[in-house]
Amino acid sequence: MSLAASYSIPVLIISLLGILFALWLSRDVFARDTGTDEMRDVANRIFTGAIAYLRRQYGTIAKLSIVVAIVIGALVGYLEQSMLRGVITSLAFLVCALLSGLCGWIGMYVAVKSNIRTAAAARRSLGESMTVALRGGAVSGFLVVSLGLLGVLGVYWVVNGFVPSIDGMAPIGETPFWIVGLAFGASFVALFAQLGGGIYTKAADVGADLVGKVEAGIPEDDPRNPAVIADLVGDNVGDCAGRGADIFESSIAEMIGAMVLGSGLFLAAGGSPTGKEVGFLFFPLVVPAFGLIASLIGLLSVRSGGNIKDPMDEMNKGFYVSAVIGAVLLVVASYWILPFGKLEYAICGIIGLITSLAFLYITQYYTSGKYRPVKTIMKSSETGPATNIISGISVGFETTGLSAIVIAISLLLSYWVGLKVEFPGEFIFANSNGIFGTAVATMGMLMTAAYILAMDTFGPVTDNAGGVVEMSNQPESVRAVTDALDSAGNTTKALTKGYAVGTAALAAFLLFSAFLQEVQRFADIQGIELQADIVNLVNPKVFVGGLLGAMLVFVFASLAMRAVSRAAGDMIEEVRRQFRSNPGIMAGTSQPDYGACVDISVKASLREMVVPGVLAVATPILVGLILGWEAAAGMLMIGTIAGVLVANVLNNGGGAWDNAKKMIESGALVGPDGVVQGKGSPAHAASVVGDTVGDPWKDTAGPSLHVLIKLLATITLVLAPLFL
Repeated sequence: MSLAASYSIPVLIISLLGILFALWLSRDVFARDTGTDEMRDVANRIFTGAIAYLRRQYGTIAKLSIVVAIVIGALVGYLEQSMLRGVITSLAFLVCALLSGLCGWIGMYVAVKSNIRTAAAARRSLGESMTVALRGGAVSGFLVVSLGLLGVLGVYWVVNGFVPSIDGMAPIGETPFWIVGLAFGASFVALFAQLGGGIYTKAADVGADLVGKVEAGIPEDDPRNPAVIADLVGDNVGDCAGRGADIFESSIAEMIGAMVLGSGLFLAAGGSPTGKEVGFLFFPLVVPAFGLIASLIGLLSVRSGGNIKDPMDEMNKGFYVSAVIGAVLLVVASYWILPFGKLEYAICGIIGLITSLAFLYITQYYTSGKYRPVKTIMKSSETGPATNIISGISVGFETTGLSAIVIAISLLLSYWVGLKVEFPGEFIFANSNGIFGTAVATMGMLMTAAYILAMDTFGPVTDNAGGVVEMSNQPESVRAVTDALDSAGNTTKALTKGYAVGTAALAAFLLFSAFLQEVQRFADIQGIELQADIVNLVNPKVFVGGLLGAMLVFVFASLAMRAVSRAAGDMIEEVRRQFRSNPGIMAGTSQPDYGACVDISVKASLREMVVPGVLAVATPILVGLILGWEAAAGMLMIGTIAGVLVANVLNNGGGAWDNAKKMIESGALVGPDGVVQGKGSPAHAASVVGDTVGDPWKDTAGPSLHVLIKLLATITLVLAPLFL
């Protein structure tokens, strides 16, 4: 058996094991109690709305994907003077788009089936209810990583049979350059899934909060609110399907980018298709596969049922178990596979794991009610909405400091450690050993992706469970359980956004390096003299490209938030109309028209996602075509920096606003006179306004920026020859 096969077989087996584990989790969840008839009625409404959205959303994405695949394939075929390569790029794009959609569909299906079972389990114990929600959420996490690995591995070996030896590179090392369409396909679907899901959920949430809580004075998830079902559906389409597509994109981008960089090390280490150096090509697949095992053990380590006190303590325990086992397996993979740099690259991977921990702690500090930032926003709510908003914005800006420092330390350390690795041959691209170190750090950060995504999807499942309990008039004791789970879910959703932006930053850097290497490689093949490892900021084209990259981040975020504003305006008018025309709704004698609000969110999400989506795809292509590869490189550099910082502002600022409101609702704010400022108080009304501003920040624009910065990198990587 060849070394390449010996490295591929474990990846295949572990990927299939991950899928089987996801099936076992689904079966375990589906076998559980579904509660009362009233609970089932509410859950069925949520399920119907979610499936209706998925059909229309993914139907639209499928049509767009086919068009883009044809265009990209034609461009690549023309530029590379190889129709075969163009066809392979198109098919790779479509394969990954299909897999991303499949992950989103199955993950969300299981999530919306888990909510009622979580609610029913809440009638018995907090521990059982937490277990159901976490396992239901884990289905998405394990499918994302498993299908991503299978997709990259399968496409690699299918394409390898058609790849010729080019410029001294054996087909086994040349193949990663032929399958970069996979990364673009994942980015393309993720952009529309995250953006459309974010618009949907915030249109419903803002409308439900402003009219229901502020104007009508009714509680959250009150069945009298016409927008409540749309709001509960939105929790799934944004935080389940959208985030799954986001992490799927990060995983695919990391694997493809690292394989492209690894091909340079493969050549520098000897370039023999039968030698130990092929390990540099498959190391980016083995590490996430081992991470899947670590996440599986971590999930099973979470106590099943029992009298637990704090759900976050149990889930944190599972994450720590995943991280520790992941670190051990990463060292094992390094010493098993790599011919050079075993210790150094193992250290780089551990740096990535520590970085993921740092981002989780930073996010928790800025979004948890236990710490100064959220307490500051709570206190500022006493003096009205204006001071609440000013305080929230300041917290969002502040959060960029620690995040930028952590990313800087991670990149510099992993780069310097990687530079220590010596190779017998010359590199195609300067300092490739150091750059590969940053790629391994990204692998380390993504080792716990399956578990992190399980924690994220836990959020919408528990939020929906609370809605089911509230709308089916369950006892207060049951609501207390789902409230505790919902509180933990809010924290896990916020933590996952911090993790996602951190992985996006590292993945974008390695994709940027892969883009420069592809430019250098294509220039060498065509006999064009250039030095792609130097991007001169004094060059006006580079400066302009960077300026346009930063501009795109702000304009894209603006369009995303404006889309929420318009869609929410329609929702607000509809809720007000129903209250005016049917007084029996507030009296509890007649039922609202939930379907009308669901339809508004669906139509708005599909309509409003088009313009920002087209802008995101068209801008890097136009910059590269008009100003050349250096301008495209400048756009990637500055666009990534601006995107990471703005995403941190939006994610953490919005999360802080949200938890400040929830802390006030829990009675944590006491006024100067010693009176609790809880629900119905002026401070609470101010916090609702602040949370409404933060909603499109943290659930629409912020998460969509994670995808944008990786999309910029993947599309320029695919079209690099077009920009020379």
